[in-house]
Amino acid sequence: MKQRVLFVCIHNSARSQMAEAFLNRLCPASFEAHSAGLEPGKLNPQVVAVMKEAGVDISGHQTKSVHDLLRAGQSFHHIVAVCDAEAAERCPIFPGVAQRDHWPFPDPSGAQGTPEEKLAFARQVRDQIKARVTDFCAAHCAETATA
Repeated sequence: MKQRVLFVCIHNSARSQMAEAFLNRLCPASFEAHSAGLEPGKLNPQVVAVMKEAGVDISGHQTKSVHDLLRAGQSFHHIVAVCDAEAAERCPIFPGVAQRDHWPFPDPSGAQGTPEEKLAFARQVRDQIKARVTDFCAAHCAETATA
């Protein structure tokens, strides 16, 4: 049986979307990944672009509210906050959650500079998230994380 994982960040526009996509790609037989935000916004175009560079198309993803998932009675085995500590404290408690984790990553939406500098920053965050998800897969599932 697949374990359900929810990645949460502020706007569900970047970090949680990347983590969801990587986990679904790296360990599809063991995990069913979802993502949501505390205050859903719009998908970050730089993140869509850098994920496409990595061979993952998230352009059709929609942002979702963590509170809507809670009200709908969704349950998860793992809740992973990928935002800063203050925002992570605002994550609601889901009934039956076996494990809550905090993987803080910088927000690509906060990048400053030229468009190329913003893309470079989004690539760094993407690579950090992929590495962390790869480690999670290696520790929790029998599949080989090769994507």
